[in-house]
Formats: sequence, structure tokens, C-alpha cells
Amino acid sequence: MSDMTFTVDEAIEFSKHGRIEEWVHLFLNSVGDNVPFSEGLKLEKRYWTGPLLIDLAKLKRCCGPEADMEYFNASEEWEVEIDKFRKLIHNGWKMPPLIVQHEGKELKVNDGNHRLEAMKREDIEKCWVIIWNTHYQDNINDFK
Repeated sequence: MSDMTFTVDEAIEFSKHGRIEEWVHLFLNSVGDNVPFSEGLKLEKRYWTGPLLIDLAKLKRCCGPEADMEYFNASEEWEVEIDKFRKLIHNGWKMPPLIVQHEGKELKVNDGNHRLEAMKREDIEKCWVIIWNTHYQDNINDFK
């Protein structure tokens, strides 16, 4: 795993070979630093789509400093992370795709909320995502 880059290009290669779920878990259990999310995803069958390039406006955060967030992040901590990701973006960082849940009509960002906010502040309009669904295999045309 030490030779993995966790870039969009790498995720696309894994996807071409039917291994995108494997890539997600490798990412979450290493540089993604989100082992609890990885373990939760393993609790039942998931259907995976992507990576896809999608409009940021279609994505909903579930983490942040707002009181109604599912995962509250204190404003001070939130801003430190946003600044870190904005600097990485300015330096040409090859960001990993966001991991997004498709539930009903919503695309909820499960991993990548800080990256999403940093991209919005940098006026980026599209980003790469990997979409998962618990109920059925999504059609990529539904997200274009």
C-alpha cells in the first residue's frame, strides 16, 4: 500500500477493474484517516459508482460548524482545516475524490466535507466523487 497515491487517476484505475470499494477502504484506513466510516460501510452490501466529476452545488455537507450539522466541528478547528486544504489546492494538490452517499434525492458528503468547503471558497465548480448507495446500483447518467 505504500506505493498508493490516493488520487482520482488511481481511483479510476481501481474502478476500471471493479475494485473501487477496495480503494475506498484503503484510502479511509490510511491517509483518509476515517477508520470508523470504513468499518460502518462494511456492515452491509453497498453499491458503488464513480469516480464521477460532479457540480459542487449538488453536494451537501454533513460536517461543519453550523448547529444543524450531523457532525459538529468547532468553528476554530473547522477554519484551520479549511485553510490547510485551500493551501494544498493552491499548490496543485491532486485531491482524492470525495466519498458521497446517495440517499433519496440527496448527495451527502461522508468523507471530504473540509475539502468541499475549501473548494467552494476557491470558486471551484466541480469535483470528483465516489458515490455509494445501500439500496441499488446508481446510473451515472442520473448525476450529469
